Amino acid sequence: MSAPRLRATPLPGIGVQYDLVTREHRHLSVVAHRDGARTVNVYRADDPDSCAHSLRLTGQEADALIDTLKPAHHSASLLYTTDLGLVAERIEVSATSRWNGRVLGETRMRTDTGASVVAVLRRAEAIPSPAPDFRLSGGDILIVIGTREGVDSAAAILGRE
Repeated sequence: MSAPRLRATPLPGIGVQYDLVTREHRHLSVVAHRDGARTVNVYRADDPDSCAHSLRLTGQEADALIDTLKPAHHSASLLYTTDLGLVAERIEVSATSRWNGRVLGETRMRTDTGASVVAVLRRAEAIPSPAPDFRLSGGDILIVIGTREGVDSAAAILGRE
């Protein structure tokens, strides 16, 4: 069985939308709002672009649902979160990204978002504390730490094509 197709889309000022297409070709999405709330959307089978049901959950309700789906759950991209409001997350540089082949400093990510790239995962290698002159490559996974808003903004910067 192939891995499920999951796509994350930053929604500036709102949060992140995660879209999943199941093996039965059903389209689901979850909007992770910055305030901790979640909106779960189920799309019609005959029209995967048309939402059939939408359910908004508080942060506590979302946490309870996550615990029932997968105890000790964590997102594949979310590495760590603290009570101080900091998160560490994986963000991939796509092959079609405008940053593919350019240096990290050109993104102005730390200056514009306050989020920091603390490591880059490239193939089987980990590059800690990349300098501003570090050249990015499609497929790189950047480990970014900052506020939720800063990390979301960093993802938006890296997602520009």
